[in-house]
Amino acid sequence: MKEKIITIGPYHPLQEEPELFKLYCDGETVKNVEWVTGYNHRSIEKLSEGKTFDQSFFLVERVCGICSTSHPFAFANCIEEIVGVEIPNRAKYIRSIIGEMERIHSHLLWVGLAGHFLGYNTVFMWAWKYREPVLDLFEMISGNRNSYAMFKVGGVRRDIPNDLIPRVRKVVADVKKKCDLLTGAVMDDPVIHARTKGVGVINRKEVIEYGALGPTARAAGVEIDVRRDDPYAAYDMVDWKVITAQQGDVFAKAEVRLLEMYESISIIEQCLDGLEKLPEGDIETLVKEIPAGIGFGRAEAPRGEVFHFVETDGSQYPKRHKIRAPSYMNIPTFKVSAVGQTISDSTIALAAVDPCYCCTERMAFVYDWKSGKKLFNGEDLIKFGQLKTDDVKRKLEKNNS
Repeated sequence: MKEKIITIGPYHPLQEEPELFKLYCDGETVKNVEWVTGYNHRSIEKLSEGKTFDQSFFLVERVCGICSTSHPFAFANCIEEIVGVEIPNRAKYIRSIIGEMERIHSHLLWVGLAGHFLGYNTVFMWAWKYREPVLDLFEMISGNRNSYAMFKVGGVRRDIPNDLIPRVRKVVADVKKKCDLLTGAVMDDPVIHARTKGVGVINRKEVIEYGALGPTARAAGVEIDVRRDDPYAAYDMVDWKVITAQQGDVFAKAEVRLLEMYESISIIEQCLDGLEKLPEGDIETLVKEIPAGIGFGRAEAPRGEVFHFVETDGSQYPKRHKIRAPSYMNIPTFKVSAVGQTISDSTIALAAVDPCYCCTERMAFVYDWKSGKKLFNGEDLIKFGQLKTDDVKRKLEKNNS
């Protein structure tokens, strides 16, 4: 039978954002996958160079609507590394509470969408209904259900007053009860088992080869988590564990996300205990200027590690700002997880990595600054990097021989 190409996108009802996937199929079986980016580039790294450090927080939280705290988290860690500032414990607790609330609402959103893709709309409606109180809690704390504007260099912009803590505890306790219902429905349903077990598999070796992150990696037994491996905020001040599974299929990725919500709830409850022991209002260490230097900031977003690099020159603007979101590493694993699957299963295999295309888009060009002539594009730069790496390897081997 002649090979057929099934295209998904760049604009398709399955996807909230534009991206093109080409499935090379033999009958119903997917034989190869190609994907094309570049439909949603917004030049956020370049825009950041024209913003003050304080303004950049509002910019980077718009890299992604779901990870709208993860990017400010990594950016704050990056700038505070350059400054060398230690933030108050109360600010650390608040940052971790906001980060874990984001993880819960993101995982609930994913579970709902996964149910929808499988034709299981009860799961879709339950998950999104249970997510609403979490968004209401964000509004109660920050004034916004999305783009919370909580972070700044040296701490946070808003306190969580002690008289608000009982209301936060109640919402979190109610979410835990709903998670019990949802987890039971997903873990015990034979139809969901049949549609997700052995589907969209990526093994431990492939995770490492692709550099996959977050639940995509942990579902294949790769125990990585920035919160534990490179602690920041209050994550080394509370007890929690990294959730993993071994099978690497869609069911394992769902299992990891469902169980991670319980860890998030536990972290939030412990951080609230910490807040009650500290004086209100101590939420910021004053930072008057950012010195020249370079910084690296990491944060564990719901999808995996978010990475920010910033170079500063002593002015109030980033000289260079580089961002890498986890979808940039996770989406290419679709090529592994989809090949050998049927066309219908490939959609849930793609959804299982929780792709975010607006996080992923980037461009790389080098221009002559006098003539404006384009000298190199992104592919050229990748080739140069590979040649440089090979050259370094040869020199090391020569020196060691």
